[in-house]
Amino acid sequence: MARRSMREEIVDAALAQFHEKGFNAAAVKDITDRAGVPKGSFYNHFASKEALAIVALERYGEQRRLKDLADPAVPPVERIRKHFEFLRDEVVQFGITRGCLLGNFGTEIVDHSDPIRVAVNEGLGYWSGLLGAAIAEGQQAGEIRTDLGPDRTARYLLSAWEGTLIQARADKSQAAFEVFFALTFDSLLKP
Repeated sequence: MARRSMREEIVDAALAQFHEKGFNAAAVKDITDRAGVPKGSFYNHFASKEALAIVALERYGEQRRLKDLADPAVPPVERIRKHFEFLRDEVVQFGITRGCLLGNFGTEIVDHSDPIRVAVNEGLGYWSGLLGAAIAEGQQAGEIRTDLGPDRTARYLLSAWEGTLIQARADKSQAAFEVFFALTFDSLLKP
């Protein structure tokens, strides 16, 4: 089997390193060591660690299964629930030591890097748009209360989710997830 491209190895290693250590604590050497490539090869593929972080954010978004939010074969509320369950299960799988990379970068680096701020904002906007569309579909189907604006509700849910991740990591407990799911699906979205 052919080896993946060096660029792909670097992106995968950076994504893991950024997610585990954060942007500032992830040195280029740590990333290239993790990828098993020479440090000098990094600059053949990326102009800077910041440029790599933007690609890593894109890769992270691709792995969130966001398009599942638009699957017309699944009822809207079930889609939304399954989406957040997938995200929760992944966090639990890693021992509640990782949050959302968008949220992590949003708190760590966006005030110091305009390109990363724009990438985080675009990622959140894309996610929110898909979530808002699922909410609107749920409203049309009578599954979700109609007194909520879909776009505002989507932005609120993402903010609540990011806060849930912070609380879960601080507690090292799943209790925050239980609260998020109960309030979101038993109260907020209930028709």
